Amino acid sequence: MKYLYLHGLGQKPDSWNKVIKETKVSESSVKLSLAEMLEGKSATYKELYSAFSSECDKVNDEIVLCGLSLGAVLALNYAMDHPDKVKALVLIAAQYKMPKNLLKVQNILFHLMPNSAFSKMGFKKTDVISLCGTMAELDFSDSLHKVSCPVLLICGEKDTANKKTSKELCHYLNNPYFHELMKAGHEANIEAPEELAIVLQKFYDNIRKKT
Repeated sequence: MKYLYLHGLGQKPDSWNKVIKETKVSESSVKLSLAEMLEGKSATYKELYSAFSSECDKVNDEIVLCGLSLGAVLALNYAMDHPDKVKALVLIAAQYKMPKNLLKVQNILFHLMPNSAFSKMGFKKTDVISLCGTMAELDFSDSLHKVSCPVLLICGEKDTANKKTSKELCHYLNNPYFHELMKAGHEANIEAPEELAIVLQKFYDNIRKKT
């Protein structure tokens, strides 16, 4: 079994380092880079998802997907399209229907930020704005029933906007579990890596018992 980790838009793959180090499955874990997957391609969600799907398809084994924010959106999308391939799903600060108004405000802020502020993302400013713009119409509401695997929904206590959505997802998915990380905000993998690792490992152990 392979464990694939997907970071959020404002992060890089190393944001998972501390979390993975604390789990018992580190040798089977792979950190994917959103920037590398989009290299040489148009900065659109469709291109990013296509590249991510290709990475998943290369794995000749069952996979467990763990994604945060945009990473969670991609992971959920793939689990809907390939229910037989995904053994389990971890969605942190997830959205299944993009909040259009929030994305518009976010993109206005992105326009005002200097180019240097985007270096930590591994993307150019124009690419981030383009990518967010193409996500506005995403709505998985009618396809959530296709996800057949166990799903762990995690959200930081302080991440109020995404916590509401995570709890909503519990009503639409077939086999959901919800966990709230105390004192953590949106970037749970950076803000509470040890606590997150404990929750993940418990979930992973339960999956293996059912195999």
